[in-house]
Amino acid sequence: MNRRIPARLATIGVLLLGTLLAGTAPAQTPPKTLRFVAHADLKILDPTFTTAYITRNFGYMVYDTLFAQDEKGQPKPQMVEKYTTSKDGKEWSFTLRPGLKFSDGSAVTSADAVASIQRWSARDTFGGALKAAGAEWAVVDARSFRLKLKEPFGMVLDALAKPSGFPPVVMPERMAKLPTSSPINEVLGSGPFVFKRDEWRPGNKVVFVKNPHYVARSEPASGLAGSKKTTFDRVEWLYLPDANSSIAALKKGEVDIVEQVPPDYVTPLRTDSNVKVIAGSAQQAQLVMNQLHPPFNNPKVRQALLKAVSQERFNAAMGYPLDMRMTYCATYFICGSVNDTPAGSEAYRTPDVAKAKQMLAESGYKGEKVVLLMTSDVSYLNALSLTMLQTMRSIGLNVEGLTMDWSSIGARRAKRDAPEAGGWSAYATVANEFAINSPITSTYLSASCGNTLPGWPCDKELDELRAAWIREAVPAKRRQLLETFQRRAYEVVPYINLGQYSPAVAARKEIKGAEKMWGVPNVWIMDK
Repeated sequence: MNRRIPARLATIGVLLLGTLLAGTAPAQTPPKTLRFVAHADLKILDPTFTTAYITRNFGYMVYDTLFAQDEKGQPKPQMVEKYTTSKDGKEWSFTLRPGLKFSDGSAVTSADAVASIQRWSARDTFGGALKAAGAEWAVVDARSFRLKLKEPFGMVLDALAKPSGFPPVVMPERMAKLPTSSPINEVLGSGPFVFKRDEWRPGNKVVFVKNPHYVARSEPASGLAGSKKTTFDRVEWLYLPDANSSIAALKKGEVDIVEQVPPDYVTPLRTDSNVKVIAGSAQQAQLVMNQLHPPFNNPKVRQALLKAVSQERFNAAMGYPLDMRMTYCATYFICGSVNDTPAGSEAYRTPDVAKAKQMLAESGYKGEKVVLLMTSDVSYLNALSLTMLQTMRSIGLNVEGLTMDWSSIGARRAKRDAPEAGGWSAYATVANEFAINSPITSTYLSASCGNTLPGWPCDKELDELRAAWIREAVPAKRRQLLETFQRRAYEVVPYINLGQYSPAVAARKEIKGAEKMWGVPNVWIMDK
C-alpha cells in the first residue's frame, strides 16, 4: 500500500503542473478589428442590382473587378494579368492572373468573367454602350477571353474599370446567369474580405473577415487599383443613425471611423486632438425624378422646378462649413473636372420662384400629386429633402412628403407604379465625383432609353449625342459634342443638380491611410 503512494503523488503532480501551465499560457491575440460607422443600413447585397452606394461599397469589400481606377482616375488591370487590342480597336484579348480564387477556394475562370460582364451589360449604361457597339464576349480557355466589336469603342478599359453606379464586379458564372430582375442574395467573391452572414444584423451591424483565398496584386494600393491585401482580420460596419451616438463613439474610441460626418459636427471635431477630419472627394447633390408618370414625365415641369432651385440654399441647408461647399456650379459633370462646362446653364443660373411659377402654369401641370421620398436617417439627405419640399410648394406643386430611412427608399424607388398607387415622384441623393464626371459615367446622364435606373429618364437626342461623343477621337470636336450634350441635358433635365460640396470623414488619429479614402471606403489601404 505504501508503495502506491509515490505513484499517486506523481499523478497529482502532473495534474497540478498541467493546471499551472494552463493558467499561465498566453491568451490568444484578439483579431485586429476596424470599426467603421457606415452612412446607411445594408439591405441589398447585389451591386449589379442597385446603384445605392452602401451596396456598391459592400461589393468592393467582397468582390473584385477586371480593371479598376487608380487614384488619378486611370484604368489599371486588376484581376486581369495582360491584355492586347488590334490596331482598329475592334478586337481585344484578356488573360486573368493565375491562381485567382473565390472565397470558398474555387478557381476564378474566364467563364465567370464573361458571364459577369454580360450580367453587368444588361443593367449598366456603359455596358449598354458596349453592346450598341456590337460587343461579343467569348471564352477562349480557363484564363483567357476575348471581345469583338463591330465599331471601335475607345473606352473599353474605362468601362471595365467603372467605379460606381453598377461597378462590373466578377462573381461565379452560375450566379451571374441568374435573372437580373431581382437581386442575388448569395455572396461569393474573390475580393479582400468575406461577408459573415451569420453575424449580419440588419439595422445594426455588418461583419467582414479577411479572405484567406484573396490573391493580391504586386502593385501598391492606389484608388481602387493595386493590392487590396488588408492588415485587418475583421471589419465591422456599424449602423448608427443617431448622429450624437456615432460622434460620441468616435470621441471615446469605441469606433475608428465615421464615414459621413453630419455637417454640424465638422467644426467641433476639428478641435478634438484625438480625431482628424478629412475632406472627401467632390460630390454633387441631386434630385431624381420619376419620368414614367405625371407630372415629371413632362420636361417643362422639370424645367420649372429647376428654375426655382437655389444651389446656395440647398448647400447651406446641409450645413457644411463654407470651405466645403460651392455657391454655384454650372456644369452637370463636376466643377473643376476635365469636362467642366457652363454650356446650357445660362437660363438657370439665377433662381427665380416667380418665373418658375409661370413656367409651371405654362407647362400644362394639372395639379397631379407629387410623392417626395424624404430620408430620415441621413442628416444631409434629410436637409435636402426638406428644402426640396419647400421649393416644390413654393411654385405650386401638389407635393406630399413621405419620410422613411434611406434603405427603404432604395427599395421603394425600384417600383414603377404611379405615385398614387404606391410609387413615387422624386427623391434627393448625392453622387461621387467619379460617378458623374462624363456623359457615360454619370449615372443619370448616361441613361439611354430603355434603362433600368430609378426615374427611367429617356431622350433619344441625348442618346445620339452621347454615342457621337464616345466615337469621336478628335479632342476639339469631342469638346464641342460635350457642350452640345450638356445643352440638351439642360433642355430635357434628366435630373436636377442641387449643388456641389465636399463631405467630411472623421477618423481616430491612430488610423493610418484614412486620408486616402477615395469616395469608396477602401479600408484595405488603412492600418491601425
